[in-house]
Amino acid sequence: MRELRTVLDFLRWAVSRFEAAGVCYGHGTDSAWDEAVALVFGTLHLPWDIDRSVLSARLTEGERVELAGRIARRVEQRVPVPYLTGEAWFAGHPFHVTPDVLIPRSPIAELIGRGFSPWLEADRVHRILDLCCGSGCIGIAAALAFPDAVVDLADVSEAALDVARRNVERHRLAERVNVRAGDLFAAVSGETYDLVLANPPYVDAADLDAMPAEYRHEPRMALQAGADGLDFARRILAQARAFLNPGGILVLEVGNSADALMEAFPDLPFFWFDFEHGGDGICMLEQSQLPLGR
Repeated sequence: MRELRTVLDFLRWAVSRFEAAGVCYGHGTDSAWDEAVALVFGTLHLPWDIDRSVLSARLTEGERVELAGRIARRVEQRVPVPYLTGEAWFAGHPFHVTPDVLIPRSPIAELIGRGFSPWLEADRVHRILDLCCGSGCIGIAAALAFPDAVVDLADVSEAALDVARRNVERHRLAERVNVRAGDLFAAVSGETYDLVLANPPYVDAADLDAMPAEYRHEPRMALQAGADGLDFARRILAQARAFLNPGGILVLEVGNSADALMEAFPDLPFFWFDFEHGGDGICMLEQSQLPLGR
């Protein structure tokens, strides 16, 4: 600690410790350097585009102690950086996060950036549902992308909804983003939408047991979805049609359970998205393609 004085000192030290410890990346970064930048800049409340001359700035003793402690927790306890700093970025926007919610990382961010074109026309999107919303990042990013739309955020976890409410306030969207409590569509009984974005738990039993330590800090209830990872996807597909307006679409994320989904529903014409910036396991169905439900 006595030898570490500047921002750059801590960046270099963090990279060395991360590499030596073999930490797992995947909560917003994919390298030791990016992980170190996220931790050091996030702790010091520095913007990502700061002038490089600031890297030589000397830190206060309090800042050095806090950074050393967080780097130690990242390495020794495998706590993901967003839980250490309390913030994650999604679709170009910052979000408050706690261990009560998954750390935002869904490729749905790329679809939001495209405005879901060509499947939807922006001026015809008036109602959006973020199902299993967690921190609310997907629905809030969609609200920012569709400024004329009303958005509902739905989740069964009250702790997660508290985080979502904080993010709604942070982005000043309380007038058109609603937080709804309930189990899947029970949270929005009687409502219909032009776009349903569903990122439910989808990790199957085998993958859950094999997860790196970093992912075990996330809420298990937001990950586990039975033996084949489809416990929630099945329920969503059975009910979604009644909650979509004609011409509306369901975007469903199932990650590594994609093959299991296609095997379980061979007659459904899933459209699988390709992503320029990485990611897979996200499909789409139009309202008319969904099962009639029960």
